[in-house]
Amino acid sequence: MATSIDSNVLNSVNGTAGQASKAANRESDDLNDRFMTLLVTQLKNQDPMNPMENAEMTSQLAQINTVSGIEKLNTTLSSITDQIDQGRALEAAGLVGSGVMVPGNKVLTSQVDGRVTTTPIGIELDQPADNVRVTITNGSGQVIDQYDAGSAKAGVSNISWDGQLSSGEKAPEGAYNVSLQATRGESPINSQTLNYAQVGAVTPQENGDVLLDLGAVYGQIGLNDVKQIL
Repeated sequence: MATSIDSNVLNSVNGTAGQASKAANRESDDLNDRFMTLLVTQLKNQDPMNPMENAEMTSQLAQINTVSGIEKLNTTLSSITDQIDQGRALEAAGLVGSGVMVPGNKVLTSQVDGRVTTTPIGIELDQPADNVRVTITNGSGQVIDQYDAGSAKAGVSNISWDGQLSSGEKAPEGAYNVSLQATRGESPINSQTLNYAQVGAVTPQENGDVLLDLGAVYGQIGLNDVKQIL
């Protein structure tokens, strides 16, 4: 299902880009006007017996053109940057309502008609792992379940938890902490734990970055922190 883009996001992006372009144009025009005023003043006040050399005038005109060219190049680069920022904002707006995997160590459980459901767990690895050991703890730090999830490839992989305690009982609804230990052979390897969250809103920043609002539990994160879109 297509996701509609908030008009406030578009207005914010377009307004920022337009203001930056107008400011750059005004600065370039003002600089050219100052150079031309200086050159005309020199010509009016030059010594008739020792007029300005053609080479000198050509040099000053060349300086004006050089400065103008640099300003136009800066304006072009600024426009490209604005377009990139707009693309990032629109890309982020398209994530509203979507589930994402981001750095974190939470897993949430809920029960519907006596059936336990849990949010996905993820792991990001630089190299393949022979086994990933999963440890689930409650808010007090007590281990309520521990199991081996098996091998995992390099990159991002998803891991599931059945929502059962070590005793076999169903885990009460709530938030739990996840700890993952990846090993290759007998040696541990670096890994990053990921948790599931849903994007509720996006907030463009003045510096071109975009923040994703993931709700009260996870707060806001940058677009680059999204490791997987579900």
